Amino acid sequence: MHRKNPREKLERYNPTDETEKADKVKMLDFLNLHEDCFDRSLSVGHFTGSCWLVNRDGTKFLLTLHKKDGRWLQLGGHADGDSDLARVSLKEAHEESGLRNIELLSGEIFDIGIHLIPEYKGIPAHYHYDVRFLIKTTDNDEDIQISDESNDLKWFEDVSALPPNSGVNLSRMFEKWRKIKS
Repeated sequence: MHRKNPREKLERYNPTDETEKADKVKMLDFLNLHEDCFDRSLSVGHFTGSCWLVNRDGTKFLLTLHKKDGRWLQLGGHADGDSDLARVSLKEAHEESGLRNIELLSGEIFDIGIHLIPEYKGIPAHYHYDVRFLIKTTDNDEDIQISDESNDLKWFEDVSALPPNSGVNLSRMFEKWRKIKS
């Protein structure tokens, strides 16, 4: 499994807070320790790719009301052996939103986070080492379709509209996006 590209991207990534700094160290250690770190069969955890998906004029961001988790989250999912996490994030964004016309705004990492996934239907609790990329729509923003993994999809203009259990990562990504677009 090829780990050079993700390692280089993680090494270049500049964390914006203490949580991300700690997560970056843990991600690099995990990457170096587990050759199969991009495969969901690694039961202790695995890398995932997700995105901060904005509409074409940059005024809204798309989130999914995750079916298993019950929270509003960024779009993303398992790498399934693919070490190109930017490609994974694009694939997952397309699959979970139905949007066909989307593109990476940068191949560099936008945000990172490590989170515990509780046991679910016999799959033991494990960690997702989530690497996030910035993606935008290039065409019809309203042509979204809810996938099997979601209870809802919705464009938001501000994180203040989100329920309180949505998590610090969404607020951090929103602030990063706000700084980029201003």
